[in-house]
Amino acid sequence: MYYCYLETPIGELLLAGEDNALSMIGFPKGKMRRDPDSDWIYNEKPLENVRRQLEEYFSGSRKDFDLPVILNGTEFQVAVLRALQEIPYGETVSYGEIAKRIGRPRAVRAVGAANGRNPIPIVVPCHRVIGSSGDLTGFGGGLDTKEALLRLEAENSEHLL
Repeated sequence: MYYCYLETPIGELLLAGEDNALSMIGFPKGKMRRDPDSDWIYNEKPLENVRRQLEEYFSGSRKDFDLPVILNGTEFQVAVLRALQEIPYGETVSYGEIAKRIGRPRAVRAVGAANGRNPIPIVVPCHRVIGSSGDLTGFGGGLDTKEALLRLEAENSEHLL
């Protein structure tokens, strides 16, 4: 596993992957804060495309990521992560809507749990999922980070790649 860091407007992100595929983004704070494992190798080269696309995202010029990713989890969790990838830039949907989209309309809490375990936030945009009342709900990088990401997308939804 290779890893490197990327300084962003929301803090320093930990990026990790193998064979040029992204498998993890760690936030600088919150429950999704991560540190590299002792057997990981610091190397920016395998992750340079990830770094470039995230830099474009944070500059407001990229709305879609074109990256190979490794989605780990149960069949249900992977279905949730794939559904998250379909949420358009600058838009939000509820946990209930994601449950409907994957054909499990009663599994709202399980969708929330799978969303909360997303190992590749931002690229797999779990920040775009909100409560049914429109409220921002839990986020692995903290609610202030979720709000910052949604604000970034709202401000940049008119001039995109």
